Amino acid sequence: MGNVFRCYVEKKPGFAVEAEHLFGELRHTLGLTGLTGVRVLRRYDVEGVDAAVYAAARTTVLSEPQVDALWDEVMPAPEGEHTLLAVEALPGQYDQRADSCAQCIQLLTGGERPLAAAAAVYILLGEMSNGELERVKGYLINPVESREAGLDRVE
Repeated sequence: MGNVFRCYVEKKPGFAVEAEHLFGELRHTLGLTGLTGVRVLRRYDVEGVDAAVYAAARTTVLSEPQVDALWDEVMPAPEGEHTLLAVEALPGQYDQRADSCAQCIQLLTGGERPLAAAAAVYILLGEMSNGELERVKGYLINPVESREAGLDRVE
């Protein structure tokens, strides 16, 4: 099919309600006292469109420029101590976010429906033991519908 375009989208400060809420939950519910912050990024991979369509989709379908920061291909490395965790839908499991994304891009072009994949990338700031990370995974990943995703680029 050709190119796979990848981008990362994160709510700007003041709009990052999900990240703030999750930070509070992880600190209080799981008692992660070493955690100093949480960032939540949405990762999108889109295949089956050309660069012009992707360029249009990235600021209309995949993000809202007023409230979102967006990076193509690579997300910026966070400062200081942190742990990365990516979570995606299991293969064959319906993914609302990816489906909506593909649908909207198809409406944008009036052409073929592209392939889209979505994942949540959590940046857990601060110190965390392996045991604590396992507890976070248990909290964030419902094994019936999702799994830990690789952080590397898929071809």
